Amino acid sequence: MAVAVAAATLVAPLIAAAPTATAGQPSSGALQQAFADASAKYHVPQSVLLGVSYLQSRWDSHGGTPSVTGGYGPMHLTDAGTALAAAPHHGDSREDPRGDGARPFTGARSTRTAPLPTPDELPARLRSLERAAELSGLSPAALRRDPAANVRGGAALLAAAQKRLGLPLSDDPAEWYGAVASYPGSSDSATAATFARDVYDVMRAGERRVTDAGQQVALPEDPGLSPRTDQVRRLALPATADDGVECPASVACESIPAPYQQLEGADYGNHDLGSRPTGQKADFIVIHDTEGSWETTIKLIKDPTYVSWNYTVRSADGHIAQHVPTKDVAWHAGNWYVNAKSVGIEHEGFLAQPDAWYTEEMYRTSARLVRHLAEKLKIPLDRQHILGHDNVPGTTPGTIRGMHTDPGPYWDWAHYFELMGKPVRPTGGFFGGLVTIRPDYDTHTPAYTGCTEPAKPCDAHGSGAVRLYTAPSERAPLVRDIGLHPDGGASTTDVNDTGARASTGQQFALADRQGSWTAIWYLGQKAWFRNPWWEPTAVNAYGPVVTPKDDAGDVPVYGRAYPEKEAYPAEVPVQAVTPLPYKLLAGQRYVVGQRLTSEYLWAKTFDPAGHKVVRGKDVYYEIQFGHRVAFVRAADVTVRPSNR
Repeated sequence: MAVAVAAATLVAPLIAAAPTATAGQPSSGALQQAFADASAKYHVPQSVLLGVSYLQSRWDSHGGTPSVTGGYGPMHLTDAGTALAAAPHHGDSREDPRGDGARPFTGARSTRTAPLPTPDELPARLRSLERAAELSGLSPAALRRDPAANVRGGAALLAAAQKRLGLPLSDDPAEWYGAVASYPGSSDSATAATFARDVYDVMRAGERRVTDAGQQVALPEDPGLSPRTDQVRRLALPATADDGVECPASVACESIPAPYQQLEGADYGNHDLGSRPTGQKADFIVIHDTEGSWETTIKLIKDPTYVSWNYTVRSADGHIAQHVPTKDVAWHAGNWYVNAKSVGIEHEGFLAQPDAWYTEEMYRTSARLVRHLAEKLKIPLDRQHILGHDNVPGTTPGTIRGMHTDPGPYWDWAHYFELMGKPVRPTGGFFGGLVTIRPDYDTHTPAYTGCTEPAKPCDAHGSGAVRLYTAPSERAPLVRDIGLHPDGGASTTDVNDTGARASTGQQFALADRQGSWTAIWYLGQKAWFRNPWWEPTAVNAYGPVVTPKDDAGDVPVYGRAYPEKEAYPAEVPVQAVTPLPYKLLAGQRYVVGQRLTSEYLWAKTFDPAGHKVVRGKDVYYEIQFGHRVAFVRAADVTVRPSNR
């Protein structure tokens, strides 16, 4: 059984080049000492504090900036009322989340069903900082900004929960299972138990890392730890009905169905009934954030005049709700071809700032869900198949600027894939011909603007994205995205400008190397990013690439893989195969994601008997063309190994 021990015996060198303390900064063991001090003051075992904190923040402080649900500091003390969102994720009435010109999203549909809640209307799980201030006597400001104070506030909450459950302030961490289960404020017993189980799994295995503030923190392993799991009953939380959910047993999941009903006239919402995988196969999983609280998001998914997605994941406790079966087609990606071929997963987050961070428990339960779905639907676990919403292409030149940019440059793709058991690693040598983007998330902090106000610098934050330049110099202009900036404007450092950005896990063909810089083929041009050997932002890779056929000239690029006109039966209108405003030029190479037979799902009737899948003879390759994927016709390109 683990017991609280002095910080000096816990801390060991974690990495060879760990940040060192400088004048005016806390020593690298200050946070470990804060856990020891809070443990002693509130009589909470240090391993319990460390385990709960790890599942909330991985011990990071994030410079005092809040998480996606207003959680502050290592203990994720929530104060959501400080920064409610100005608009929901799908709140722009001009956009078409269905992404189908044959049946555009009508202007009569809802963009929000309820006003934003006031701070007093927020649930207790989003106001834990207020309670921590009452219990600890510390000011809300200190709890937000001072990591040591934040840890004390979290310890005070755990001690109060232990007392409320009628349990002693024991030195034995096994006796704290009920208090741990109560910490994130879950509304059902299964989710509370899942969170506690994850915390105790971390305590058994042990963890150690250097935090975003250069703090060395360690939780010693305790493989024999056997907690009192029966204590969850003391929380008196209701069970959750999970009838028919498509979720792994390792998460807490409930069914909250999106309504499928007739609206005015021939209109209906908010998704399409399908027959995947017999009718079509899902080839993508698309990761979103909601930009609305869990409560608001659930109200919206129940609105038949709103849009839909397949799953929502809650922030603090990782609870999951399924809304649309994977056999059906949700309206979430803004590209009908991708909608028809994907599953969409939203992650709770309602702050106006897109630089907010996500809890470890959210990452973990979401990763388990994706891994489960990938196995069930036979979708490979790589960045050509697991897309961010910001990687989904526009359907036509006119839709590119309206495509969404979530989950953004601060989503930790490297950690996400590690949790799925598919870490981003080299797949080739120096002469493999490809690179996979892979900066160190914690130490890679490119400057962004526009998180809170236009052109205003964002707070420094770890990022999995690298910035792309027209030459091997940070003084050179950024590469230009002519789809995003058709008026000739340059790409910017705005957090929502994806025009000069490559993200972790994405693979690109090597175009050149010069000193500490690497060039890749990107949006029809050579794009440079800083990649020094002593601080690499990419790893070498190998795989198939496409290049224009010798007689093809400039190859058009598409945002969807639609059939040729001859494939359409008389009752289905022909869908234009409209190229995007980019070209794949001679001599350039792009990484192949998957080979796809052209398809179009005709779905304009409430009765799915009127739906039809049109398949053509044309074959496409999905390619990593820019920050977003794209499609090229197989007839226009040659596939070859990347090292030739």
